[in-house]
Amino acid sequence: MSTTFRTCSHLESSAISLPPLISRHSPDKLLNLHGANKRIQWWPRTQFISFSLALQPIPRLLASVFSLMANTHSRTADSVCVTYQLRTFLSYYSGHAEIRFTEVVIVRHGETEWNAEKRIQGHLDIDLNDIGRQQAVAVAERLSGESKISAIYSSDLKRALKTAETIASRCGGLQVIEDQNLRERHLGDLQGLVYSEAPKIKTKAYEALQSRHTNVEIPGGGESLDQLYKRCTSCLQTIASKHRGERVVVVTHGGVIRALHQRAYTGTGQRAGKILNVSVNVLHLSDPDRWVIKSWGDVSHLNGSGYLDSGFGGDRTSG
Repeated sequence: MSTTFRTCSHLESSAISLPPLISRHSPDKLLNLHGANKRIQWWPRTQFISFSLALQPIPRLLASVFSLMANTHSRTADSVCVTYQLRTFLSYYSGHAEIRFTEVVIVRHGETEWNAEKRIQGHLDIDLNDIGRQQAVAVAERLSGESKISAIYSSDLKRALKTAETIASRCGGLQVIEDQNLRERHLGDLQGLVYSEAPKIKTKAYEALQSRHTNVEIPGGGESLDQLYKRCTSCLQTIASKHRGERVVVVTHGGVIRALHQRAYTGTGQRAGKILNVSVNVLHLSDPDRWVIKSWGDVSHLNGSGYLDSGFGGDRTSG
């Protein structure tokens, strides 16, 4: 039996593209579940809408598609009939289980006094300043109004952890999961120094920080860029594997976020740029080890408050 559903709508586009989902049900079973053997018609005028339903199970997805197409905008006489093969749609989704993804919302911590003073932090445990606490509230309010968050992970350093706890308090009271692998790059002998003074006080360590060779470690126990990259990308991959089909928040540091961007960047699209305090960066991670940048460097929740440039770090200086 060939099963169709018909929508008589005025569309800006004749195709609706949705991300693949996993389904444990066969197409025939889903057709029976949703009574899709019946012809369904909608007559209202419907503008083409971009929407993301990739984190929803198939039954909820279909209900959302039907609702969007049935209830949007007013009726019109210039309707154009577009027929979709529901069986093809379901077969496609049930056949693409392997690319179900985790949406990871990566947030840099709020500002600290050392950020404002341009003092190098690394693994030193510096708390948020007043501005940083305001920034944490702003990003928390933003995330509380978006899709459901399943888990919140954070570096165990105070500046990240306090930011994560603020987000958690406004997003259902989730317990923050601390992970030392989300810490900033260890910057060795440079930690605690004002950046402008570092070349004179710790010349070799400063030269190591500025080196273009990614395997150079910073004297005083500091990490190379390669070590940082391996540590934090492995950590994020592990987190994503635990939360397939879910949305999670990860609060971390500028140097870490740059490394994560490097892992996902394909040479086109948004470059890392400067990682601003409480910027929101969204990655989709799917099997096998596929990383996609969905959005980057969004600070719209700060509403141009005038303190974006005061946060030091977030570039090759880390911080």
